[in-house]
Amino acid sequence: MQQQMDVMELAKMLLQFCVVPLIAFVWMHFKMSQGHAVEIAVIKTEFALTKESHDRELKEIKDGLSNIFKKLDEIQKDMHK
Repeated sequence: MQQQMDVMELAKMLLQFCVVPLIAFVWMHFKMSQGHAVEIAVIKTEFALTKESHDRELKEIKDGLSNIFKKLDEIQKDMHK
């Protein structure tokens, strides 16, 4: 009878000091990783929007420079006439 009580006490101690903290740690780690996944998704979206904006601005700059060079070519042609 005493031996059965000791086994139960040991099982209770194992649960209290090993299994429960381990489960709590795993749960906390899972919740943190879920938060990180959300943050990564937000950062990826922000990056995509920023890249799209920069690409649009770069295209506008290229178009502007192209227009300037066309006008310069026209001026040069007019000067040689």
